[in-house]
Amino acid sequence: MDEDIEQVAVRAEIDAVETLAQTTWLGPAIDADARAGRFERWGSSTVIDEHVGGPVISASLFAALHSRAGLAAQWPVGNAGLLHVYGYLLSTVPTPFGFKRDRWLTSTLATAYGLSADAFVPGTSPRTLLERVTEAADALSDRATVRQQEVTGVATSVALDRRSFGGAWALVYIVEGRLVTTFTVESVEQVLDEWDAAEPTLRWNAVDPRRRS
Repeated sequence: MDEDIEQVAVRAEIDAVETLAQTTWLGPAIDADARAGRFERWGSSTVIDEHVGGPVISASLFAALHSRAGLAAQWPVGNAGLLHVYGYLLSTVPTPFGFKRDRWLTSTLATAYGLSADAFVPGTSPRTLLERVTEAADALSDRATVRQQEVTGVATSVALDRRSFGGAWALVYIVEGRLVTTFTVESVEQVLDEWDAAEPTLRWNAVDPRRRS
């Protein structure tokens, strides 16, 4: 990478289009993902975070990201891969669990997947961040889906796995066969107890894929 992620994130809040154009690794990564059709593997998500009670990126950054990726979207609902990977990477909004970008810049999620500590850090591989995350999340969901649920006619599932002894668990959430998000949890029992006890609902900022802008 040519500069610190935090600096890029601050610049993106000021002028998102220019930041994507000038940052040598970010814009080209989105371009490569778009050409490869990787965003099609991901479902829909809102940037209105349930724990923050507001958006985790600005409307201007939301629009710039989707424009660069060649994806149609209407605020605040867009492509989950674009938002949860690159949008979260550039988010400057703190949450009760830290910054959204922490899942990519720290080792916790990567090691939960059984990968190297820097597996999700931009610039550590010639492969894009979205490519690496998609591959890991698909593999985990294939081997470790533990719950399935229908929500008003929409199929959802959650997968949980841990490849580091005594560490956090990696969670993958899928709606209608498409990835929505991945993050770490400390207690599998708590996640599953809440899943089993609650009325069927879309979780973790997912949006019904039948929704029309």
